[in-house]
Amino acid sequence: RKPVVLTGLELGTCTTKWTTDYLSQAEGSKEVKIHVSAVPQMDFLSKNFVYRTLPFDVFVRRAAEVKHKEYFLTEDEKYYLRSVGEDVRKDIADIRKQFPILAEDVHIPEYFEKEQFFSSVFRISSAGLQLWTHYDVMDNFLIQVTGKKRVVLYSPRDAPYLYLSGTKSAVLDVDNPDLEKYPLFVKAKRYQCILEAGDVLFIPALWFHNVISEEFGVALNVFWRHLPAESYDKTDTYGNKDPMAASRAIQILDRALKTLEELPEEYRDFYARRMVLRIQEKAYRNDYG
Repeated sequence: RKPVVLTGLELGTCTTKWTTDYLSQAEGSKEVKIHVSAVPQMDFLSKNFVYRTLPFDVFVRRAAEVKHKEYFLTEDEKYYLRSVGEDVRKDIADIRKQFPILAEDVHIPEYFEKEQFFSSVFRISSAGLQLWTHYDVMDNFLIQVTGKKRVVLYSPRDAPYLYLSGTKSAVLDVDNPDLEKYPLFVKAKRYQCILEAGDVLFIPALWFHNVISEEFGVALNVFWRHLPAESYDKTDTYGNKDPMAASRAIQILDRALKTLEELPEEYRDFYARRMVLRIQEKAYRNDYG
């Protein structure tokens, strides 16, 4: 249950074929929905980016540029493609369906059973783009096909120090955090790796990760269900909804906290502390290294 970088895997011809020219020609002018950001650090909580649509070949060329002659926001804006299904609310991202020609060039490492497969998310990023820190609820491979990425990771155990809003951390700049605003962040233990073209990063479920594209790059993110299929929300098309049991537990906790509001502050504080102790006693692991 720890991240690891796998090197030397047989990934198919994608590692040599996927130049900007080849990508543009292979999938042509089909339209894709992309994120466009005027700043390198994308923030999903404040939504400091806009969604735009471009023909795929135009998008690839623009994403590979440093300065743009044609642009939406600024001449040095950043682009990010996270592939989605045909119906974004119902269909799961699968490179075999959305980019069938490119899919033929990829060999996905077989570290899970076929029936566990959930999605294969095709990703293209401008150089310098940084994605917000977040966790996913499924195990996944980040396959770096071309370009170079830096990935910073944090253990699930360090969740109390990451200032979470749902699955995302409010700490955008993990290199120079605002410690007046986020004083507990210094307690989070940082792990870091550099992914070169052809490397594969295994990211276990619940591990937080922050990704910077140091170069223009193309990647494929493959998710699979490592828990029994019934553990997951059937309406989850992005693989980021908490397991059903966790969602129910959080709803029950919210109701319990609402009930505590019926008590005076001194009593509420006392019983809240008792509840925390009970959760620690019943649910916390004590075998972390």
